[in-house]
Amino acid sequence: MTSPGLRIAARGVTDTGRRRDHNEDALLVDPGLGLFVVADGMGGHAGGGTASSLAVETIRAHVRAAREADPAAFDAPGGMGTAALPGVLREAVEAACRSIYRAAQEDPSLAGMGTTVTAAIFAGRSAFLAHVGDSRFYLARRGQIFQVSEDHSLVNEQFKAGAITAEEARSSRFRNIITRSVGFEEDVLVDVMEVEVEPGDTAVLCCDGLSNLVAEEEIMDVATREPLESAPEKLVDLANERGGDDNITVIVVRVG
Repeated sequence: MTSPGLRIAARGVTDTGRRRDHNEDALLVDPGLGLFVVADGMGGHAGGGTASSLAVETIRAHVRAAREADPAAFDAPGGMGTAALPGVLREAVEAACRSIYRAAQEDPSLAGMGTTVTAAIFAGRSAFLAHVGDSRFYLARRGQIFQVSEDHSLVNEQFKAGAITAEEARSSRFRNIITRSVGFEEDVLVDVMEVEVEPGDTAVLCCDGLSNLVAEEEIMDVATREPLESAPEKLVDLANERGGDDNITVIVVRVG
């Protein structure tokens, strides 16, 4: 896709991993909307995959409807204080939350399902983010990588409180426990933010199946140096080489 002054290219891939027998993740790469989503589902064999798929489908439908209603909001979005897109993304995730919750109420086999969501719209010279859970949005720029999203997880709460170190957080047996998810309850608090992007930036959206096994510097190295056509697969391969104990989903977005 092309935004004013910027060219965006992206590729995503999802993999079951080495230890799971099914994939509960879902992803969306929609250059036409400038929309990219990673969702890591939970809730059993049927529930997790249903939750993540519902999230992706609902967010895409909501964003598409918003673009059809107001194309200018996407073509010339403005900044965080004036842009409509943060509200569009928040409402899209909230709508997904209600859809997942209601589906679980109607089907007892889906009870308790939910999903993480990390979603980004690239428009103008910004990436607008909506985030719930412990999937991540990284930005790599000029040899450095930054985690833009904040994990909604028990381990991150312990780390912020000073109860454990960063090294202890990386190896904690509680690192898969999240404190906020989409669909487990009818409503959810969504983190919404804006990142200014510039030519040469690389963004990575991924689930914890990647971030738990591959260091940030390694993610940056592969995402920025490998050809875009192979970079997501290379990251998946790295996670699988280190055990692949969870589903692995990654989207690489390059700003040209």
